[in-house]
Amino acid sequence: MGGSDPHIHVESKVGHDDAAVRNVPASTFGPVGDLPSLVTTGCGVRVAYAMTSPRPDKVTCLACREHARREHLRVAAWVERLGGMPGSTVDPVQAKQAADRHRELAEKFGEAEG
Repeated sequence: MGGSDPHIHVESKVGHDDAAVRNVPASTFGPVGDLPSLVTTGCGVRVAYAMTSPRPDKVTCLACREHARREHLRVAAWVERLGGMPGSTVDPVQAKQAADRHRELAEKFGEAEG
């Protein structure tokens, strides 16, 4: 990891380690462990966690933007399938809403930086 990378990246595990996801177990079980100081990004480099963002308007690394776009589309398809499975705890309406949110994020990550 070089200290001269000016880009804001996205974590390779899109949507898994952000604050919203971490708040669920924290609210249930109490405090959770510290965030890692270095993370692997969507473009494959390791950077300080502070140099990442889950927000499309903040990510400046083009390879990370493309990675996040693909991951959000993958999650959208997965959530929709989950909503249609018998016995699923997610009903089809909830699944469609979640999938639509992921597709919206994918579209935003796919937009060129202006």
